[in-house]
Amino acid sequence: MKKIVLCGGGTAGHVYPALAVAEKLKGYEIHFIGSNGIEKEILKEYKNITFHEISAVKLQRKPTLKNLLIPIKLARSIIEAKRVLKEVCPDVIFSKGGFVSVPVAIAGKSLKIPIISHESDLSFGLANKIILMFCDTMCTAFEETGKRKTKCVFTGQPIREKIFQGRKQNFQFNNTLPTVLVLGGSLGAKFLNDIIYDNLQLLTEKYNIIHICGRKNTRQISAKNYNQIAFAENIEDIYASADLVVSRAGSGVINELLALSKPMLLIPLSKKCSRGDQIENAKLFVKLGYGLMLEEEDYSIQQFLEKLENLSKNAQNFKKNMQKSGKNHAVDKIIEIIKKY
Repeated sequence: MKKIVLCGGGTAGHVYPALAVAEKLKGYEIHFIGSNGIEKEILKEYKNITFHEISAVKLQRKPTLKNLLIPIKLARSIIEAKRVLKEVCPDVIFSKGGFVSVPVAIAGKSLKIPIISHESDLSFGLANKIILMFCDTMCTAFEETGKRKTKCVFTGQPIREKIFQGRKQNFQFNNTLPTVLVLGGSLGAKFLNDIIYDNLQLLTEKYNIIHICGRKNTRQISAKNYNQIAFAENIEDIYASADLVVSRAGSGVINELLALSKPMLLIPLSKKCSRGDQIENAKLFVKLGYGLMLEEEDYSIQQFLEKLENLSKNAQNFKKNMQKSGKNHAVDKIIEIIKKY
């Protein structure tokens, strides 16, 4: 039986797309290399995938003495990754990015194992900029991402089949109001959480609110037309229950919303604490007519309410634009590339 190693981690956005590929792989023994992060927890559900833990090395964007230790930590992680790869002897590696994938790619290259990677955002993250030097093919979620790079192939964003199988949940909401899902990625987002917590009474007068806040951010709240969820194991059912979505603009989430034709108000992570990738993603989706955008620096509750009302009134137009984008075939395209190696 052929063997494949998947790798990625740090956030669910680096894990679930890899698992979307794994779900459709037939005739492969599947292994996953990750860190002691969210990927380890997610992989517990996948009994057919063997999980291997290595140390993750992350560059701190702000100047800090911790960055001086990166070469030492990276060398240790490469040794750990090489040990796993020698033990598994895979035919191919599929990397979904994140800093835990860097030592795996370097180790895989030294062992002459073919490496296919995937970039979800419109512009390359630091990890994938490094991995690009070691991989054989870099798949991209957006056509514009790799136009000038010979290794790059546009495939789209891999999405799990279960995302399309959601069932609407009974939250005992007011059926005359639109239901808004608010989420900030798998770890939650303080900025979005504060919008909801600070304006809950005002918002629930016009909308039902499903609020995914993150496991460490829950509050003791009991309010009409409001449901708080720490982490959605059944995100497909939550999507199915929502008419509109307020979200950060990570590529994994917004591409799932696109595939489901869910009108979205995107509030991307500010440039103050990111490289601006979410802002780029959001601007592209607004340009394509898939939703609206509100930057953190421009936020006021009045602006937020106006955007949300606009989204609700024009929901059908946004849905039509998303439906024109066609079916997502990213997983099939990526598996074709994997089979070539």
